[in-house]
Amino acid sequence: MGTNSSSCEDAPEVQREKVKPRERWEVVGLAPLCLLTLQMPPLSLGAPISPAEPISQAYSLAIYMQKNTSTLLQIYLQYQGGPFSDPGFSAPELQLSSLPPAALSFKTWHALDDQERLGHAQGAFLVLAQHLQLVGDDQSDLNPCSPILLAHLRAARLRAQDILGNVAAVMTALGLPIPPEEDTLGLVPFGASAFERKCPGYVVTREYGHWTDRAVRDLALLKAKYPR
Repeated sequence: MGTNSSSCEDAPEVQREKVKPRERWEVVGLAPLCLLTLQMPPLSLGAPISPAEPISQAYSLAIYMQKNTSTLLQIYLQYQGGPFSDPGFSAPELQLSSLPPAALSFKTWHALDDQERLGHAQGAFLVLAQHLQLVGDDQSDLNPCSPILLAHLRAARLRAQDILGNVAAVMTALGLPIPPEEDTLGLVPFGASAFERKCPGYVVTREYGHWTDRAVRDLALLKAKYPR
């Protein structure tokens, strides 16, 4: 596990109906009603959309994601070899400069307004989606014979992209501006050692779980704030 391999031999595996005369008169009789309808003022294109439905959808997705985050981290560590695969391995000091920690004091978290709360989630999952692509590419090279690991990383990236869309829908419903997407990867050191390529993957899979937990709490609060 965690070493390059060039072979996977040992890896596990209407036809339209004619209107009758009577029906013609019945249709004509609806003309005044149709005219009245046409004369009604149209709905404003800027009419607010109820945020309850997109919030509920985003919350359901976050709950689904939460069920798989610990499995993703465990599988990632298992395939990296020591020290990552050592029992009880934890390195909270390892961080990504482009990804702020999900942890906040309760007072600070509770005081966030809707735009701050959703903007933080949008920014975090954008970083996670982009880095999960890079981690997946690295692991395809470092662990090409680990289909389970690669499948979990691919699924996590797709879920991160999905939650981005859900959060954007909530922000639109609330009339909030959606932050533009940015390249958060920066320069990639192509000459990095295997260990240096494994470290970001650990941080990404760990923080994916932390940010998913926070998204569940954020969206639960919004569900209570904007009930159906």
